[in-house]
Amino acid sequence: MALYAIGDLHLSFSADKSMEVFGDGWTNYVERLREGFAALGEEDVCVLCGDLSWGMSLEDAAEDFRFIAALPGKKIILKGNHDYWWSTAAKAKRFFAENGIENIEILHNNCCFYGDTALCGTRGWFYEEEQGEGHDKKIMLREIGRLETSLRAAGEREKLVFLHYPPIFQRYECPEILALFERYSVKRCYYGHIHGKGIRLAFNGLRGETDYRLVSADAVDFTPVKVLD
Repeated sequence: MALYAIGDLHLSFSADKSMEVFGDGWTNYVERLREGFAALGEEDVCVLCGDLSWGMSLEDAAEDFRFIAALPGKKIILKGNHDYWWSTAAKAKRFFAENGIENIEILHNNCCFYGDTALCGTRGWFYEEEQGEGHDKKIMLREIGRLETSLRAAGEREKLVFLHYPPIFQRYECPEILALFERYSVKRCYYGHIHGKGIRLAFNGLRGETDYRLVSADAVDFTPVKVLD
């Protein structure tokens, strides 16, 4: 049994959208994902760090989730900025149950557990991503609240955090998230969102007491990264 992480599967079985338009790095990426997951066993767990499907609704994303469910292991998912199918966690859970998808769990305003380790997380946010400081601030505060709710739910367990957006990128830092990492003694953070030429600019390594790792699919050769045995 082992814990893995990967982000940004960007599946589009039912949508007219493919990441292959973004360059050779995404050529034949669905098959590469299938091959990358082949190393996992059914007892393993993989956290998927957002941007799972291009579907605009859960119905549009159904084939994508069937593909995810058919991959080995249990999956824990969180929301990314392109997950337009997302409405509420309750609706997603109901959709999975109605479609016989039993090996996908949602990380949203909660935490999950892997042995004695707490898996915490939320989408996160970039202040720069939207026009209007007030809009950014409102969304950021919501995401900070969700992350703190997740961290509090972990209690005294060791905490790993999974985000979609990077809390550190080039000169950008999200001080609110970094402060939570310090307050709750977060030792490791895994994130996605960054692709292509941006991968070489991503921060991987130790900052303060937290170790950071980019796990977007094209950054890890479409193969989930082992986090814990």
